[in-house]
Amino acid sequence: MARSVIDPITRIEGHLRVEMEVEDGVVSDAWVSGGCFRGMELVVQNRTPQDACQIVQRICGVCPVSHTHASAIAAEKAYGITISNSARIIRNLIEGAQFLHSHILWFYNLCALDYVNPLNALDADVANIYDMAAQYYRTNEGEAITSTNTDFVALKEHLTRFAENGQLSIFSGNWFNTDNGTAYKLSPELDLVCTAHYLEALKMQARASEIAALIGGKMPHVMTVVPGGTAFYPTEAKLDDLLAMAKEINQWVKNTMIQDTIVIAQNYPEAYDFGKGCGRYIAWGVFEGPEWPYNDNYIEQMINRYLPMGVLDENLKVSDVDESLITEYMGHSWYKGEDTYTSPYFVTDPDFTEYNVEDRYTWVKCPAYDGKPMEAGGLSRVLAAYVRGNEFIKTHVDDLLVALGAQPGQVDVLLNTLGRTAARQVETLYISELMVMWTQELMEALAGGDSEYFREPAHTTGEGTGFWEAPRGALYHSEKITNNNVDGYQIIIPSTWNLAPKNAEGVHGPMEQALIGVPVGDLDMPINALRTVHSFDPCTACAVHITEPKTGKTFKTVTSPWGVK
Repeated sequence: MARSVIDPITRIEGHLRVEMEVEDGVVSDAWVSGGCFRGMELVVQNRTPQDACQIVQRICGVCPVSHTHASAIAAEKAYGITISNSARIIRNLIEGAQFLHSHILWFYNLCALDYVNPLNALDADVANIYDMAAQYYRTNEGEAITSTNTDFVALKEHLTRFAENGQLSIFSGNWFNTDNGTAYKLSPELDLVCTAHYLEALKMQARASEIAALIGGKMPHVMTVVPGGTAFYPTEAKLDDLLAMAKEINQWVKNTMIQDTIVIAQNYPEAYDFGKGCGRYIAWGVFEGPEWPYNDNYIEQMINRYLPMGVLDENLKVSDVDESLITEYMGHSWYKGEDTYTSPYFVTDPDFTEYNVEDRYTWVKCPAYDGKPMEAGGLSRVLAAYVRGNEFIKTHVDDLLVALGAQPGQVDVLLNTLGRTAARQVETLYISELMVMWTQELMEALAGGDSEYFREPAHTTGEGTGFWEAPRGALYHSEKITNNNVDGYQIIIPSTWNLAPKNAEGVHGPMEQALIGVPVGDLDMPINALRTVHSFDPCTACAVHITEPKTGKTFKTVTSPWGVK
């Protein structure tokens, strides 16, 4: 046996360590450790829900909109508010813009370098690229495409000068020569095309953030989402700009992301064979549906979201969420005690001891649903939508399965490292289509005189839970309000589910389970483990909680009925 450690994992949000025990070239055990403490639940204590809605965005600069929406939903449940229809559409638009930004960022700029070697593109024969496009890159109408606006001759010359300069920046730290140079398999021509898309993705994610800033006042950490609706008032000019940007992103996603996904899948078929994880999935649902309002039937509301709620067991049988089944275990994390707490009475009471994989080894808590670890994220949402019968998702997942050499309906093909990576691109395409539709709906509402965007609270004392989704998965904000003052607040974010340590029975969390069985050819550069970690798109800035050991600073703990410290 031998140990392989990746510390830190790069190209993610936050700090993450992965330690693996390797036997006969395969991971036999794994421990995932989040390396910082956040404590955002403590920051919002004794503030107003309006303040909390702004503050919790600071959990993450990539998915701030999701946090503010989950917080607003929790406050609205406590306040007794159902937001207006126009506010629903505006919130969907700003959330969709953030999802597109995050998905494009993740796939190209965080994940792609596990499969794409830009330096190999120096050997590309540009004249062959257009012949290659006929094999790999086509529009839905069958027309051959390569890239949106790329001059491949100029790009190759630029890469050549870049390589000759010797200052390779982020490319210098990648494992392009791991496993004796066999780990990267794209041809130089495909590497050149994918590098072009890597650069285009920088523009496209910026365009998505422009949409979020147009609606939210700025990005990240938008200003217009408030409990009760939105402070954004659309105008014809703003909506014209929004529609143009939404159509631009939609066209690029159609012609680029799915095709690149298929290119990677066809050249790395071995990634189908590892990284399954726990095999159980949760999605709380995201993007409020048009059947509005819901007469306080929150379960119905979550099911009818454009991406619906679903709890999926090992057989992908779907059930509705039951909040009382959500728990958090502390025994392998750096918090006091070894108790298991039940929603919404969670506890955040930090107590760092030492890094010890036999005892406590992470700041990430161990959430469970019905006592079992659950995977959250794009794959979970796509599976829930597929099983729930979402027509767009079913059609495009089946098309993807056929392109990957499987049969329609054979979704078990996606339950692995490569499938987790591929499924999220179907969601990206879906959201890009919805963004165009929502903008047109808002235009029609504005033209029809619908100008209600905010509603006042019915009362200022109550409790509420915001079940929502961030790009990385299921997001939970739970809030107790007394006379417009936050008495208790707890958060479970997506990567807490995925990065969970062992539970009380010694069962690993989803990512740890996904790493077990991964082939390792090079202990110093375990590229398949890195691919598996990146397929989850972990965000430890969200999942874990900030301490400063050097100064000894700590929070003064005060017990409340909600367990907030």
